[in-house]
Amino acid sequence: MNITFCGASRTVTGSCHLVEAAGQKFLIDCGMFQGKLTDQMLNYEDFPFDINEIDFVILTHAHIDHSGRIPKLYKQGYQGKIYCTNATKDLCSIMLADSGHIQEKEIEWVNRKRMRAGKKPTEAMYTAQDGIDSIKLFHGLNYEEEVKINKNLKFRLLDAGHMLGSAIVELYITENGKKEKVVFTGDLGNVNMPIINDPTYIEDADHLIMESTYGDRLHGEISDQSAEFIDIIFNTIERGGNLIIPSFAVGRTQELLYELNKYSNLKGVKEKLKKIPVYVDSPLAINATKIFEENPEYYDEDALRYLLKGDNPLDFENLHFAVTSEESKALNEDGIPKIIISASGMCEVGRIKHHLKHNLYRPESTILFVGFQAEGTLGKKILSGERLVKIFGEEIAVNAEIRYLDAFSGHADKKGLMDWLDKMVTKPKNIFLVHGEYSGQLSLKEEITKKYNIPVAIPDLLDAYDIYGNVIESRIHYNSARFDILETLSFLKQDVDDMTNSVKAEIKNNVEADTLAQIRDKLEEVKKAISNLKK
Repeated sequence: MNITFCGASRTVTGSCHLVEAAGQKFLIDCGMFQGKLTDQMLNYEDFPFDINEIDFVILTHAHIDHSGRIPKLYKQGYQGKIYCTNATKDLCSIMLADSGHIQEKEIEWVNRKRMRAGKKPTEAMYTAQDGIDSIKLFHGLNYEEEVKINKNLKFRLLDAGHMLGSAIVELYITENGKKEKVVFTGDLGNVNMPIINDPTYIEDADHLIMESTYGDRLHGEISDQSAEFIDIIFNTIERGGNLIIPSFAVGRTQELLYELNKYSNLKGVKEKLKKIPVYVDSPLAINATKIFEENPEYYDEDALRYLLKGDNPLDFENLHFAVTSEESKALNEDGIPKIIISASGMCEVGRIKHHLKHNLYRPESTILFVGFQAEGTLGKKILSGERLVKIFGEEIAVNAEIRYLDAFSGHADKKGLMDWLDKMVTKPKNIFLVHGEYSGQLSLKEEITKKYNIPVAIPDLLDAYDIYGNVIESRIHYNSARFDILETLSFLKQDVDDMTNSVKAEIKNNVEADTLAQIRDKLEEVKKAISNLKK
C-alpha cells in the first residue's frame, strides 16, 4: 500500500490523499486549499493524478477544505462513487452548490478586470450547477456499515465527533497474504461539544494517518468558556455595540445556537438574554441548520433530551434569520445592539466582511472568533493584532474588542489527540501527521515519540510513502517559479502593508525630515525595479 499526500500536508487545508492498495486507486477526501494566495492557487492546478484511474472516493466530512474540489473532479470527468455518511451527503448538497456560486461570483470580478485589460475571459473552477450535479455520485452510509470493495479491501466509517456526519475511516487491506488495518482520523472532534457525540475511540490500528490542527495547543474548558461567552455578550450589548461572530456556516453556527438556547433557559440569565436579538446572517448556515434539525440520529444524549421535551435545541424566541441581502444590510442600519453570526469563519468571503466593515472601527463592538484561522486570511490578521485591515479596498481601523474562545473549536487539541491515541489498546506501528501547520506537527511528533516510541512522519506536499513510512518519491512540482514569485509578492505585500500602518501610526510624531527623505528615496528605487520587471 502506498499513499501520496496531495493536500493538507504541513498545512490545514486542501485535504486529499491518494491511496493505492489491493489493486485499487482511491482518494480519501478532495478538499479545497484556503488561506495564503499560494495555497489558494493550488486549487487551479491540475490534479496530481490521472482522474481516469481513480476507482472511488471516501469523504470524511462536508467541510470545504475536505470536499471543495469534488465538483472540479466531477467537471473533469470523474464518474465513480463518493462514499460518505448520509449527513455528509445532505450537507454537501448545499455546500458544494454554494461553493460553486462563490467561484462564479469571483470569476465575474476577475473577467471584468481581464476585459478592461483586453484579455480573454477565463472560466470558474466549477459552477453551482457542477456542485449540484456532483451529488449524484455520492453514496450515503451509516456509521459502522461495512463496504466491501473487493475480496482484499473493505472499509467502514466511525463517528469522528467533529461535525454532523464526520467520520474516521477504517481500512482493512490484504496484500501479499498479509492483513493490515489502516486508519484515517479525518478531523477529530473536541470532547463535550454541543449537539454531536465525542469522537469514537478505536481499539487498534496497524498504521495511522492522523490530523494535527492543534498539535501544539491546549483549549480552555468548554464549561468555563461558555460562561465567558455569556459575559462577552452582556458586556458588548451594555456598551451599545454589536457582537459579531465569524462562524463556519456548517457546524460552528449550529453549536453556537445550541449554547444560546441552553442559556436562554437558565435562571438569572434567560430574561436578560431573551431581550437581545440574535441573527444568523448566512443563507448557507440557515439551510445547514435545517439539515441539522432533520438528522437528530446524529445528536448526543443532551441534545436528544431537548427534543424529547419538545424543545428544538437550534431554535429560540429571539432568534432571527437574515435571508436576503436587504435584510443583511439592515442589521447595521437600525442601531439596535445585537448578536450577528455570519459566515465565512475565516472572514474571507460572504456577508461577514460587510459586518466587519461596519463594526471593526467601533470600540463598543466585539469581534468574537470561535474557530481556526488559517495563515493569510483576514480573520488571522485581525486576531493577530493588526490595527488596520483592508475590506473591499477600504482601510478599516481595528478599534473593536477582539476575543477568541478556543473551547468552541471543532478540533481536538494536543491533549485530546494524545488521549484519543492513548485509548488504543494496540498502538500503530507508525503514524503520518497531516492537516496541521508544520510547527504544531513537530510538537505533536515529539510528544508521540517520547511517550510511545512510535515512528512519526510529517509528509510534505506530494510526498509518496509506502504504508510503513518509507519515502517512495518526493516531487513537489507545484513549487514552480510561478509559485515562488507569488510567494515573494505575498511577503512583499505584507511588508508594504506593515510599513503603511507604521507610517500612519507615526503621523502625529515628529519624524526627522532626513529620515523621511531616505525612506522615500528607497521606495522610489523599489518602485522603479518593479516597473522594470513588469516590462
